[in-house]
Amino acid sequence: MILSLLTGGRERTQVPIFPLQAVLYPGALLPLRIFETRYMDMAKACLRDKSAFGVCLIQEGEEVGSPAVPHAIGCLATIEDCDMEELGILKLRARGGERFRILSREIDRSGLIRGEVEPLAAETSDMAAAGFADCRELLAKMIVGIGRERFAEPFAFDDPSWVSFRLAEILPLRLGVKQKLLELTDAGLRLAVLHRFLRQQQLL
Repeated sequence: MILSLLTGGRERTQVPIFPLQAVLYPGALLPLRIFETRYMDMAKACLRDKSAFGVCLIQEGEEVGSPAVPHAIGCLATIEDCDMEELGILKLRARGGERFRILSREIDRSGLIRGEVEPLAAETSDMAAAGFADCRELLAKMIVGIGRERFAEPFAFDDPSWVSFRLAEILPLRLGVKQKLLELTDAGLRLAVLHRFLRQQQLL
């Protein structure tokens, strides 16, 4: 069960942490192939309790084996659907939700990291942000090219946060850069970084 506490006006929640060599953004879809017992049990518990788990980029370590050290900022994930086509391998698709900061963490007997987390502050968003129109137009074209089925609905092309997260998700950026974009709480600043990258790559 997820344990929620109200501390200092902010909700603190205890969630299992899944460290990955990937950055999950709010509203993004994340396909996963799970075979380690600790994460199989985690997924089953999340399905049973209709609860979320936390996805964090690995700071130190590997996805398999000893518990990796996660970055402090991550994104909650809820399971949209799952299937076990192969014995011992659980395929699921998760959707990114609210971002969080890990306040403390511990490792249980199975090797699963459990973290006490708090949500990040609400993001500022301005439709007049520099580069927003260019980014929105390019994103619409990219989604058509990639395939709309690869993205979670509803689409929100008038939302600078949604546009910036989708571009950060799609573009071939280094994982460290993707992590920094996740940590920003100003959509205008995130758009500015992405707009500059797109101009450098002559995509705008």
